[in-house]
Amino acid sequence: MKPRPRLRKPRALAFSAALALSISAVDSFAAFAADEAVTRHPTDVMAGNDEQSARPPATFFTINDVLAKLDRERGHGPNAIRLAALTPPTSPLTHVGSVPSAAPASGNEPFGLLAFRAPDGELWQKWRGVEADIAKEKLVLDACRADAERCPSYAAQFLRLVKAIRSKSGRAQLEEANQGVNAAIRYVSDLAQFGELDRWSAPLASFATAKGDCEDYAIAKYVALQEAGFPESEMHLLLVRDRKAQVDHAVLAAHLDGRWLILDNRWSVLSEDSGTLNFTPLFAINHAGVFLLAAPYAKNQPPSSDAEAAPAAAESISE
Repeated sequence: MKPRPRLRKPRALAFSAALALSISAVDSFAAFAADEAVTRHPTDVMAGNDEQSARPPATFFTINDVLAKLDRERGHGPNAIRLAALTPPTSPLTHVGSVPSAAPASGNEPFGLLAFRAPDGELWQKWRGVEADIAKEKLVLDACRADAERCPSYAAQFLRLVKAIRSKSGRAQLEEANQGVNAAIRYVSDLAQFGELDRWSAPLASFATAKGDCEDYAIAKYVALQEAGFPESEMHLLLVRDRKAQVDHAVLAAHLDGRWLILDNRWSVLSEDSGTLNFTPLFAINHAGVFLLAAPYAKNQPPSSDAEAAPAAAESISE
């Protein structure tokens, strides 16, 4: 018996036809682009070569244009269905590659970083609570200004510091705030003072007990400078990781004459934001809210072992 010839299954025939059509479409697409456009290499665009002025502009085309050309060549007529899209695309394709924008060398925030609004969470709740306490304490300060005789001693002490800061200008203002708050408050952890791991206090509360930890110093300096007329938009409470001491920490950063200066409860002198501080900044906080800090992409470096050891952003500040 002669072997019967095997018939191809309809599914195989359909697949072969589809494959042939796809190859034909790709070839026609390439031919269309070659016929209708003058090729320009993306590196020429980015380099800005002078000879570009002698070349014609790039030609834009859409997938529908290619399919329409195929229809005309195959005699399907102008009413053939275009399966690629039922409506024209909003942005046509082009054979010219996009030119990547240059990443910024540095940001405008402390340590040359960029700021991004942080998701709502524990830090937002803490800051909103402190802002509410600061607003209440301002009523006490206003009452003290109206009637000094009935002013609590701790509020009077704070107003004397504000007056001393206002009497100076420039860097001297920041130095007065830094040294005045550092002298008025003795460092005591929240656990020892309140039996809590982390509590943020408004300045009059810290001046009343003469105790506080790093964020309480920073908050008191922030409000004292604000009361003295220093722009609050030029100040940030910075939550950082001190890589040298291996602790989380909080300081105040103030922007003056194009530089960010750091007011730290551990030092009587101001420091500029530089790598010598061994800080990994995590968050910046002021009247506008809570912001994440990040290095521009072009400056990102592989994390060091110290940076990898930094705790989660929402953990407490402990120094």
